[in-house]
Amino acid sequence: MIYSTLGRLIPQRQVTSTPRRIVVIRPCCIGDVVMATAALTALRETFPQARISFAVGSWSAAAIADHPALDALIDTGDAALPSRSPAEFLRFLKKLRAGRFDLAVSLTRSPLMSLAVYLSGIPLRAGLDSAGRGFGYNLRVGVDPAAREHESAVYLRVISAVAGRPCHAYANLPVDSAAQDEIQRRLKAASVSRPFIVAHPGGGSNPGMTMDSKRYPPAQLADMLDRVARETTSALILIGGPGDEEAVDAVARRLSAPSIAWIDQLNFAQIAALAAESRCYIGNDTGMTHLAAAAGAATAMMMGPSDPGRYAPFTKNHLVLWKSTALRAGGVGTTPGSDWDWARDGFSVEDGAGKIQDFLQTIESQERP
Repeated sequence: MIYSTLGRLIPQRQVTSTPRRIVVIRPCCIGDVVMATAALTALRETFPQARISFAVGSWSAAAIADHPALDALIDTGDAALPSRSPAEFLRFLKKLRAGRFDLAVSLTRSPLMSLAVYLSGIPLRAGLDSAGRGFGYNLRVGVDPAAREHESAVYLRVISAVAGRPCHAYANLPVDSAAQDEIQRRLKAASVSRPFIVAHPGGGSNPGMTMDSKRYPPAQLADMLDRVARETTSALILIGGPGDEEAVDAVARRLSAPSIAWIDQLNFAQIAALAAESRCYIGNDTGMTHLAAAAGAATAMMMGPSDPGRYAPFTKNHLVLWKSTALRAGGVGTTPGSDWDWARDGFSVEDGAGKIQDFLQTIESQERP
């Protein structure tokens, strides 16, 4: 195979000096970027004095812009990868060269990204090598596409290779104080004072993929939210981004419990702050759910045609709602969306509501003095 041949032409090396300028590359998408914060944190702990930049797409940049481990962002554009066209490839290559980096940490499996990093002239290039596609890196970390390994753990293996020792951290997005103040203002204006649950019915669409089958059906979600709100005496706040109006409305009009809806009203920092203030955040397998979990919220992720072993939140305080089922091996570890049937393959309303209630009771019992 050509990738393997190219890899043999580029000798591997180890870190022999402390890098001063580092670029981390993970352009898309929000969930992947949030899962990469574990690696980013471990990298900062390894090189506390280095200047660390993060190359990220316009779609996801705001999710990580204020992370304390970062010094700068490099905008890679609107596409899922900045290397799909010759013009994008050359623009991204120019940005890498302009950064005068000592170390590149690539957390993508793209052979074009591998080539771009190789041509950048960055002396130490660490990255994922799946089926030989990491040929352009000189510190390659092998990835078995069929292995059931969490994405954050895969990214951390790259940092461990750079550090020369095992590294670990959880996904994390510290909450911004200004965002906290704004959320408190909004909650007061909406007369939300008792404990509340945040739910996001949408998601499943980004520059790299559209998969509406990831969304738990609105009728079942409304039923589940009603049960949890009633049993926990919680208010309900539905949120959504641009394009989520229909998904949010489909749930809101089926609810019996009182609720408010904030659609396309909150930025990423404010969503993180709202989630952190909530009793629980409930969402589909989407970037927003990863963001909520990384912000410290007790989070319930509703998973359907994707593998929690690979894509569940990489945090301490989360619950996965998933009915064990056969998934396609390798790659992103998903079954094709057209083959997925929530009634046949997914978890039930009763099971989901019961598990969320047990989850919250366990958390609250641990918080008691």
